[in-house]
Amino acid sequence: MNQVFLSPVKESVLVNLDLLPSLCLGKTFRIHSKQEGFPDLEKIQIAIFGIEEGRNSENNSGCGDNLHFIRTKLYELYPGKWTTQIADIGDVLKGNSVTDTYFAVSEIIAELLKKNITPIIIGGGHDLTYANYRAYDSLEQTVNIASVDNRFDIGNLNDQLTSRSYLSKIIMQEPNNLFNFSNVGYQTYFNSQEEIQLLDSLFFDAYRLGEAKELENIEPVFRNADIVSIDIGSVRRSEAPANNNASPNGFYGDEICAISRYAGISDKVSSFGIYEYNSKYDDQHQTAHLIAQMIWYFIEGVSFRVYDYPFSGRENYQKFTVILEEDDPLTFYKSHKSGRWWIEINILSSNKNKRHALIPCTYSDYVDATKQIIPEKWYKAMRKLVQ
Repeated sequence: MNQVFLSPVKESVLVNLDLLPSLCLGKTFRIHSKQEGFPDLEKIQIAIFGIEEGRNSENNSGCGDNLHFIRTKLYELYPGKWTTQIADIGDVLKGNSVTDTYFAVSEIIAELLKKNITPIIIGGGHDLTYANYRAYDSLEQTVNIASVDNRFDIGNLNDQLTSRSYLSKIIMQEPNNLFNFSNVGYQTYFNSQEEIQLLDSLFFDAYRLGEAKELENIEPVFRNADIVSIDIGSVRRSEAPANNNASPNGFYGDEICAISRYAGISDKVSSFGIYEYNSKYDDQHQTAHLIAQMIWYFIEGVSFRVYDYPFSGRENYQKFTVILEEDDPLTFYKSHKSGRWWIEINILSSNKNKRHALIPCTYSDYVDATKQIIPEKWYKAMRKLVQ
């Protein structure tokens, strides 16, 4: 592990940890400390690290500071019935330039992915999603990003890379390894009609806040994602005040925790980040506490993964074929393990995007297909797969 980029967890957090009960969550972690050094990552499944970088966060200066408040709240929680091995590997300090920080973050995440360790990233601006995405370059495969945000963060092509423009950089810069982008919880008045139309023309997925609150409808989005990136500003201000861009509307605390659990339980999600936390607006550390609970739910989700696709054979599924009046049949699969559904797109085995040919869906999508209504997610994926 490239430890030179990481500073130890603050002593104040560790002093508080010493005072906690022996069964609390923090006592189960392997922690990067000044006294003990960098932890052994052998058999570690999840690694938590913070990023003290907020220079490219728009209208939320300071969002990389005081991440120890989140850790303090996280360490105080009690674990569930887990056997998941977790490490806290410390914080990435600001580089001489933001580009230096991006490089360090990408290097750390890439190393963790190669060790089959899922990183949980806390702190910094939402632009760090770009650095997270670039870490997947070394894997030489296309990836899916699910962003929980009230804005698309597209910006203009000529804009500097910021928390409001990182998506355009992901789409346009080479190497381009993005297969699909999904936005969950956007609020129309924060996004221009041109941006909404652009996402649709790229066959990306976008779910308005009201639609996303029907949580069962968005579960397949996270089941299909490699990267899950949450802007804490997607949560309403009354629930999470620690963001200078927080809005009166957004997800409730229990809803964002359920979303975090969906991300964790997904067999495919391999990195999870929560960004734009700004401690100077955090009344009574309420947002730090909520983020700690989001991380708890993500860990619980990981611990309950069932690995039903693509980890097991077709014999573990029930197959359903829907005959369409004016098109080829649609094939659905239902997992015997979890009861979850997928819809298949038939493409050549040589297609570089073959790993995306089974699309997570819901039982409602199957019911719609029996009524001759083709699920929009199938249509969009097909258009991208056959380009």
